[in-house]
Amino acid sequence: MSHKASPFLSIVIPAHNEESRLPASLAQISAYLQGQDYAFEVIIVENGSKDRTFEVAKEFAESFSHICVIQSPDNMRGKGLAVKQGMLAAKGEWRFICDADLSMRIEDIVRFLPPASDGFDLIIASREAPGAQRVDEPEYRHMIGRINNWIIKLAALDDFEDTQCGFKMFSRSAAIDLFGVQKMNGIGFDVELLYIAKRRGYKIKEVPITWYYDPYSTMRLWDDSINMLREIWEIRQNWRRGDYEKRD
Repeated sequence: MSHKASPFLSIVIPAHNEESRLPASLAQISAYLQGQDYAFEVIIVENGSKDRTFEVAKEFAESFSHICVIQSPDNMRGKGLAVKQGMLAAKGEWRFICDADLSMRIEDIVRFLPPASDGFDLIIASREAPGAQRVDEPEYRHMIGRINNWIIKLAALDDFEDTQCGFKMFSRSAAIDLFGVQKMNGIGFDVELLYIAKRRGYKIKEVPITWYYDPYSTMRLWDDSINMLREIWEIRQNWRRGDYEKRD
């Protein structure tokens, strides 16, 4: 099926200073998608990069018609914003957030699509659910992640083992609804989306994956933990005020 048809799958890649990692990831994604029998698109959202991320993405878009590149406004920054822009620009029946480092094998995306996704609105990758594997990750990095997850479980969501993994699938209707009311631009946007989705009654599936550690990760224990607590407080306040009411 031609990717020029209405897409079945949209892959949204937020990209900040990804000049070095983006080419290999895009090559793998494109090679995989071109072997599928459904229509698809890849949306790269460049967000405040100081390197040639935008130029590299545009070069790929010139060679592959299924790739689209957009930029966040100069005065607005954050992964949450970039993901929201990409998800609301997407046209796919299924819409997948994909980290630019591609630390999950793109072939595993089949586990997030029908028939595996039948009956679910959100399917989230997990590095901690039973059956998941972490490859080459130093123990101290794992501990940082577990501390942040403990904070999230205690303060917001106790249903999930890993809210922060950068690979998540949304049905079209769930994406339009949730990203339409999303407010967090920073580290808390994943928690915000799942917090709203849970209270909306969406059906959410956590899928264990094999995850390959990226030594260039920018996770910071104290700063990220403090920011997460602050944003969880904001999410709860937003919910109480009715800021996440459904939009027509």
